[in-house]
Amino acid sequence: MTELCRLDALDATGSLGLTADLGDGPEEIFVVRHGDMVRAYRNSCPHTGGPLEWLDHQFLDDEGAFIVCATHGALFRIEDGFCFAGPCKRQSLSGIPVRVEDNRVVLA
Repeated sequence: MTELCRLDALDATGSLGLTADLGDGPEEIFVVRHGDMVRAYRNSCPHTGGPLEWLDHQFLDDEGAFIVCATHGALFRIEDGFCFAGPCKRQSLSGIPVRVEDNRVVLA
């Protein structure tokens, strides 16, 4: 079991960027929390291939309702990473299976 972060680490911003070994070496990913829902995605915009955030751990819009790409403002649903607005509309972020165990977010 690989722990990515403690659940309470997501309380301040709702998201956390980190590096994790997913089997093929280290990759930049982020974990996002919205209420009881926790998801993880590779930190790579499907449109540009670049990272989504400009500031550390800032992956959500001002309301904390959607994942936003800081480069061009594309909006993604938290629950499945699907882009519904912006230049990568109808594309999706690459999801990473996670689960919550004992107040920790771990790879599933």
